[in-house]
Amino acid sequence: MGEAGKRNTAETSSIASSSRCRATYWNWHDPLLATGLLVRLFFTFRDDKAELTMSNTEIAELQFELYNQTLKLHQLLKDAELVEVPNYSFQTVDGEVTLLDLFGDRMHLLAIHNMGQACRYCTLWGDGLNGVLSHLEDAMSVVMLSKDPVAVQRKFASSRNWRFRWASHGGGDYIKEQTVMPGEGNMPGAVMYERDGDQVFRRSTAIFGPGDLYSPVWHLLALAGKGADDWTPQYRYWLPPKQMEDGGANLLE
Repeated sequence: MGEAGKRNTAETSSIASSSRCRATYWNWHDPLLATGLLVRLFFTFRDDKAELTMSNTEIAELQFELYNQTLKLHQLLKDAELVEVPNYSFQTVDGEVTLLDLFGDRMHLLAIHNMGQACRYCTLWGDGLNGVLSHLEDAMSVVMLSKDPVAVQRKFASSRNWRFRWASHGGGDYIKEQTVMPGEGNMPGAVMYERDGDQVFRRSTAIFGPGDLYSPVWHLLALAGKGADDWTPQYRYWLPPKQMEDGGANLLE
């Protein structure tokens, strides 16, 4: 490489490094600007000899557009219409509680709708949300709801090392009236409730499903060109060997 080529490579590296630093700083003040810059940097500086293909250009533009739309969605959610709901009752390990009780002393309650222990997909979302539970609980109350009996909830949560508070709606009026997808009943998702004194309001909802905003797994799989047709979540990914050295008596499958 000639001196001119070396200078161009050095300048490109310097610009990329400087831009990444600016993006890191701007991220706290203007995340939209920072994200757009980093998307462009990825494709511009990944290889100083590579040229953008039309496909990669479209990917970068769509990623930026999706980010813009997500920010717009967040802004709209701030002005979501509140709808008053009944003070439903639930069963917990401590006995019967009401929707108001689940708020504790907080203004907002995130109610995660889990279809129950028989859903591997719901378990995937639960695993992910459990990892950020402490962060969520700093801002609001959080509860995991399902139709399963309390004893089943407790045993299943323990098997997953989940730290959620649990309550059972038993498949009754709550899930029929507060489902995240009208007419579908026991659907996975989340409902955000807000309280005003002794009144409870439904603020917003989200449906859980492959490709949504609430599980990063699908987006990371997509980077490898994989989707819901190529991969299915499981309760565990290790299976005992067919030939057990201890004889295999009383082995749980």
